[in-house]
Amino acid sequence: MADLPRRVRATAAAMDLLRRLRGRHGPLMLHQSGGCCDGSAPMCYPAGEFVVGDRDVLLGLLDLRLRAAELPETEPEPDDCAPVWISGPQFAAWQHTQLILDVVPGRGSGFSLESPEGFRFLSRGRVFDESELVVLARTEPVTGAGWERGERPAGSSEPQVVAEAADACPVPGRGC
Repeated sequence: MADLPRRVRATAAAMDLLRRLRGRHGPLMLHQSGGCCDGSAPMCYPAGEFVVGDRDVLLGLLDLRLRAAELPETEPEPDDCAPVWISGPQFAAWQHTQLILDVVPGRGSGFSLESPEGFRFLSRGRVFDESELVVLARTEPVTGAGWERGERPAGSSEPQVVAEAADACPVPGRGC
């Protein structure tokens, strides 16, 4: 079977901000909002502070040890991972899209940990190509209920961190 494409990747700037937030707040989690509070922004919380529903879908585990283009040499410790979740209905609408977590100047929602930092997380996206969609269709995503049963996402050899969003979702003549 072909290598599983990642459903979530992050820019180097987003990973730097996540590492700073982890230093202040401990282990983290993210949830891709579906329109509440701050539009449809990714929201960052201390791990476990946001209640993941049984039908929420795990897009992936961001390994906070990694820099742009790096692949892990060892399995991360649980505190080194920031799970990225999305609601089941949001996933149904966006399952054809790879989410790229980025960060931009500005103030996001008061609920998200980066709010006082002068930056906010931003979701960018890239539509999976046909071959990626075929591979993804063979693998059921991990849901909140599955996570509670001990299910974990399949691995990928695709680098998780990109230097810039355009590295993950190039559009001729423009960025994402």
